[in-house]
Amino acid sequence: MGLGRTLWLTGLASVVGFLIGGLLAFARVSKSRLLSSLAWAYIWLLRSIPLIVLLLVLNNLGYLYPTLNIGVPFTDILFLQYSMTSVLSVFAVAVIGLSLNQAAFSAEIIRGGILSIDQGQQEAAAALGLSWRRQSLHIILPQAMRAIIPSGFNEIIGLAKATSIVYVLALPELFYTVQVIYKRNLEVIPLLMVATVWYLIIMSVLSLFQVGIERYFGRGATRDGKVSALDRAIKFITGDATSRAILTARKSPAIANTDGAVRQGGRVEIRHVSKHFDTFHALGNVSLTIEPGEVTAIIGPSGAGKSTLLRTINHLERADEGYVAIDGELIGYERRGNLLYELKDRAIRQRRASVGMVFQNFNLFPHLTVVENIIEAPMAVQGLGRLEAVSLALDLLARVGLSDKAGAYPRHLSGGQQQRVAIARALALKPKVLLFDEPTSALDPELVGEVLDVIKELATSGTTLVIVTHEIGFAREVADKVVFMEGGKVVEVGPPARLFTEATHARTREFLAKVL
Repeated sequence: MGLGRTLWLTGLASVVGFLIGGLLAFARVSKSRLLSSLAWAYIWLLRSIPLIVLLLVLNNLGYLYPTLNIGVPFTDILFLQYSMTSVLSVFAVAVIGLSLNQAAFSAEIIRGGILSIDQGQQEAAAALGLSWRRQSLHIILPQAMRAIIPSGFNEIIGLAKATSIVYVLALPELFYTVQVIYKRNLEVIPLLMVATVWYLIIMSVLSLFQVGIERYFGRGATRDGKVSALDRAIKFITGDATSRAILTARKSPAIANTDGAVRQGGRVEIRHVSKHFDTFHALGNVSLTIEPGEVTAIIGPSGAGKSTLLRTINHLERADEGYVAIDGELIGYERRGNLLYELKDRAIRQRRASVGMVFQNFNLFPHLTVVENIIEAPMAVQGLGRLEAVSLALDLLARVGLSDKAGAYPRHLSGGQQQRVAIARALALKPKVLLFDEPTSALDPELVGEVLDVIKELATSGTTLVIVTHEIGFAREVADKVVFMEGGKVVEVGPPARLFTEATHARTREFLAKVL
């Protein structure tokens, strides 16, 4: 009986504590100062109060408040009335106290896991138009679990032992039961050894669970590609829907929709855009027009504001002044009279879906396979069924020359292959405009060519391409328009044939003389 109650207390307090802790962790990292402050206050208070004090306070609430009344405040209207001692039984006090205490510590463990995830993962998810909830549950939290699990299980193991402290409530858990017995027969040491053996068994079982869960959430993190036993068990119980969809799509080529992988290019209007980071002026009154289907290369020295300009196009960076429009539709804002008002997050995501982005460091989701990376946004944002999304993904993988890598994890691919998968993922939403932020700078020289070949093919597809690049030869060959930037300003714009041979601005000629 005592052992069973210990297991119940551990299980209930762990589940409730980590659920509350998860909410507190997300509140701590949220942009809301109110939520962040309230979560911090809770964590500070509960971590400060000794557990034994918390349990005793909760157990004695019935003396301070004999009844629990539910009604209209400051009136005599009463709906329900309960005796506090019946509501807060000894077992309930133990569960509530342990859970509240556990939540405070688990919140910081979960927050640490969230903070360990590279910012690029959130940016990639946001660029794909995924909702905050989808980002949190499908992208950030699964990756954070690798950092959360070891410390989290330490807390659970500590909690299993900490349940012994509820003996102060006279609740007959394992340790209390042992105490009762050895006070009767005076066999203190033997009974304490019995209790120790049971705690060892509990900890051993929890440790085995920890190993299995760590391997499950570590999938894709190692190059061996081994599948954990837990992963196999989950796939056996639930079925592997993505693998079945891949097999079905490959057997049913009629479902394929390669031509629909792109839509007609959009017209990009950048008007008087400025962006400041504290006292640093990253962009200063930039205006630029990119015609539908045009390939525009943005060049310039490091720190010129090229990447910042690219990120303002899809509203990953909020412009301090000015606006960006795609086919006349503002990205991130709506116009009311002569004023611009920032849209709600959901509306921004919908408009952002028409602007794909390929990042310098790929920013693929490492816990998802190649095909899962590609189908995430079409399913979540556009509501495609899994079979249709997988069919589209396989078509795109064939287009970038990676048909045989559908089931691989990003870590199992070369840099060039990862960047081609990133391009396929961006194309899956059929964007009007495709942004490339130095797509080859993180690659070895011998891998650059395979990525540039894919971009060259895209340049003939009709999609509007905006490419930040240091590959001057590539810009000369592919671009319809070249933009030279320095100091957050557009210095010169022109077709490559003229700009690379007869630049009108002295700074442009000076820069090109060093790189050509």
